[in-house]
Amino acid sequence: MYKKPVIVFEGIEGSGKTSHINYISKDLKKKKLKFVKLREPGGSLNSEKIRKLLLNKKNRFDKLTDLLLYLSARNENIKNLLSKNYKKKIILIDRFSDSTLAYQYYGMGIDYRLIQEINKIIVKNFKVDFTFYNIVNSSNLKKRLRKRQSLNRYDMFKFSFYNKVQKGFLILAKKNKKSLIVDSNRPMEKNRNIILNKVKKLLS
Repeated sequence: MYKKPVIVFEGIEGSGKTSHINYISKDLKKKKLKFVKLREPGGSLNSEKIRKLLLNKKNRFDKLTDLLLYLSARNENIKNLLSKNYKKKIILIDRFSDSTLAYQYYGMGIDYRLIQEINKIIVKNFKVDFTFYNIVNSSNLKKRLRKRQSLNRYDMFKFSFYNKVQKGFLILAKKNKKSLIVDSNRPMEKNRNIILNKVKKLLS
């Protein structure tokens, strides 16, 4: 029997996290392993509805409204998707609790304790087993955002904001012993192999 960990891919826009999680999910399919893959915000039906609201570039929300919408989307996922599959299937998540801290605390300055207290109520005993923190320099970030066919609201912040968020991720990575920093400025293939090898160890 293989283990059924919860693996999270964190990082700012253009950091390669989504490409990596998609690559790992394809590998799991080939091996016919049971897994669940979701993104935040998004995942369950109601969470996807909240995602559309949050990322619509025509919308403008107060930063506290933003926080509560993200946490509401997570609550929908925990209740309707994650709790049902926890320890039963491999779970891959594109952004989770650390993103809330990186964006809403380190990026926007919302009270740290407020974020943590609400998040604890939502996630309860659901625990992440390993986190990949994907980082990117400003030059590559700008290039990758320019290549996107359409930009959502979170793709349109000032680069100084993304720098604050990424510094937040690096602080969180230092505190997290069950994690790995992935430098996405390196060739994609090199990082894929590093991540794939780590995931194999997590499953064995």
